[in-house]
Amino acid sequence: MTLFKSTTAAIALMTVALPAFAEGEVNLYSSRHYDTDERLYSDFTEQTGITVNRIEGKADELAARMQAEGANSPADVLITVDTSRLKRAKDMGLLQAIDSETLETKIPANLQDDDNTWFGFSQRSRIIFYNNETVNTPPTTYLDLADPAHKGQVCIRSSTNTYNQTLLAAIVTHEGEEAATKWAQGVVDNMARAPQGGDTDQLRGIVSGECDIAVSNTYYFARAIRRDVDGVSASIGKIGHVFPDQNGNGAHMNLSGAGVAAHAPNKDNAIKFLEYLASDSAQQYFSAGNDEYPAVEGVALADSVKQLGEFKADDVNLTSVAENLPTAQKIFDAVGWE
Repeated sequence: MTLFKSTTAAIALMTVALPAFAEGEVNLYSSRHYDTDERLYSDFTEQTGITVNRIEGKADELAARMQAEGANSPADVLITVDTSRLKRAKDMGLLQAIDSETLETKIPANLQDDDNTWFGFSQRSRIIFYNNETVNTPPTTYLDLADPAHKGQVCIRSSTNTYNQTLLAAIVTHEGEEAATKWAQGVVDNMARAPQGGDTDQLRGIVSGECDIAVSNTYYFARAIRRDVDGVSASIGKIGHVFPDQNGNGAHMNLSGAGVAAHAPNKDNAIKFLEYLASDSAQQYFSAGNDEYPAVEGVALADSVKQLGEFKADDVNLTSVAENLPTAQKIFDAVGWE
């Protein structure tokens, strides 16, 4: 298990004009929408002299675009969040296997595709938050969220949310399909409201009193520590948090990752870019710039992330989790998780 220590309406596709291909370019198709990533790209150019060109949009839109472009696609690198989308891209034939000793050495084996088509570069833990003024005994495991004692208390996102899909797929991996189905039904029975909004909205639900317990990724909460987030930061002392399963598998982690496009016209530069994302400087920026956990072990955490405390992370192989994504979706549909 990994131990994280303090020391250590749809969005329209935005097209960026791409200049003629040259040895000094790399073309990114990215669904990461964080302004702080600008520093990652500018630093890469400063270090290598390679110009970064970007097309940004939702993950599914980018994948559909790459598929439509086929062998003529200008994409060198696909960057997206969560294992489910990385697997989907691989299954669509949009990524190619690469050989990089740097990535093999620096990225833990469980955070990379078994066939080397994608690699994780930053992590978020999907954990339990609660109202510390009304909840004396918060859930300490994911399975506890289905306990009838929490009926009418839980806020969580919809079944279409990729983070929830991967969490349930991980539960299938660890506990089996039958136990995962029982869990999903129990969570539905305990919902305080129909699923709605993003992760920050689940935290706002605790502040507003709409729910006593919520599930969210850590970086949404850490962001509210670092800067003002409407509806959360002003009342952040009201929100407690639990890293689940500390006596078992550990807290679930999901990834932001990337892979080299199947028809990359600048393959060597694409590999250089991925290797740069595994560098200590880039890894530190994932934490400092977006309140995430580095994928590379031993990299220092941002102060906002340190404040969440040390915890044991689930080190399940995410390729195995990805294989259970279809089962997770089947379970969501069967239990009526909207």
